[in-house]
Amino acid sequence: MKHEILEKIRTAISKNTEPFHVISGKVIQLLNSNDIEKIDQYRYVLNETISILKVKYGIQGAINFLRHYEISTGKRKPSLAIYDHAFHFIGGAQKYGLTFIKALEDDFDITIIANRDVTHKDFMKWYGLDLEKAAIKIVRLPYFENRKTSHIDPHRIMKGTPNPFHSISRESGNYDIFINNGMLEMVYPLSLISVLVCHFPERRPQSYFYSDQYTYTVYNSKYTEQWIRKRWKYTPHKHIYPPVDMEVFKTGSKKEKLILSVARLEEGGTKKQKEMATAFITLKKKFPDISKGWKLIIAGGSTGENSYVKELKEIIKEAEDNTIELKINISDSDLKDLYKKGSIFWHLCGLGQNDPAKVEHFGMTIGEAMQNRIAPIVFDGGGQREIVEHGTSGFRISSLKGLIRYTVKIMDENKLRKNLGESAYAKSLQFNRERFEKEVKQFFKKIIPGN
Repeated sequence: MKHEILEKIRTAISKNTEPFHVISGKVIQLLNSNDIEKIDQYRYVLNETISILKVKYGIQGAINFLRHYEISTGKRKPSLAIYDHAFHFIGGAQKYGLTFIKALEDDFDITIIANRDVTHKDFMKWYGLDLEKAAIKIVRLPYFENRKTSHIDPHRIMKGTPNPFHSISRESGNYDIFINNGMLEMVYPLSLISVLVCHFPERRPQSYFYSDQYTYTVYNSKYTEQWIRKRWKYTPHKHIYPPVDMEVFKTGSKKEKLILSVARLEEGGTKKQKEMATAFITLKKKFPDISKGWKLIIAGGSTGENSYVKELKEIIKEAEDNTIELKINISDSDLKDLYKKGSIFWHLCGLGQNDPAKVEHFGMTIGEAMQNRIAPIVFDGGGQREIVEHGTSGFRISSLKGLIRYTVKIMDENKLRKNLGESAYAKSLQFNRERFEKEVKQFFKKIIPGN
């Protein structure tokens, strides 16, 4: 009987073209059938199965099978790791990934993998997420450590440069499920099941391109899906809009004459904070009566020496009566306070850009503003078209002139400002955290090993 079962297993392994975790599951089903009556026969078949898997899939494949076997027999929880090369500073993509695992913390033993020092306290401060149940593991990358840069930039890795992310690839093999939240195509997944969370396919396929080796690709917007198909030449698997979890404004509370912008202060200036500051100064000069009492607050995360921040500060100095404020790396509670007060929200990522990677892929902070009944004015492109309905839940613009025109209109019409805020709130419910967590749990219920 043991030889008959072994032949079935050999056939299942050799002739099956399904993903490895599916093949592994079918082999486990055969092993657990009632056809093997004696324990010594079972051990023989199990050992032979491991040898067959080792020949076809290598040592890692055999290890993954044994881990799958442990989970299927209830010996332990599945282990899950999530990696992002930018976990050490604030960002919408990082909030997406960490909220992702927060939804799964009761079902997995979770490890957060970062390349620079970061703590549970940082995550709580930045995102209001208690992730104490998850371990944090720091895997240093000597290539970037030696260059002493705060930003780990994959664009530095050119053809012929040794891949500094191989250490992350090796680390991925220590877990049942590995999630690459940094859309970093240079990390090859070695886990039983792998998930690439793609916020946008920034780099074209070249040396060290492994995105198509992941079991599943999750994408954050239809805009991102379009570019994955176009740039990476494959079809991603699951669409999950980001979690918007920032509702703090209560109906009946009083809004202030405040324009708010919340976005990372990138050295390349892709979020267009300098253009916003310049536009506000122009607006105040051209429409002094309508804009009287209004101010602009620009909030965002930044690390180390940032030349863009220095340039932005110089522009802000030109504003009269200190009507522009810059707030860097503020806490979650301080950000919530700004959302309570804000009346208009500006987001210009994509303005003047030809590179689709530099157009906003979704825009979580736009959703956060809308969730607090703030009327958004955003660039007409990328994922922002999926969030803001022009003329109903905000306005989409393609120039600074348009930004100023619609801002003045909202400033001058209290009823319009209120109506836009209410419509923005209604639209934002499509992107709330409750919906996000439900979709994540449903997705993982289907892919958990042993199910």
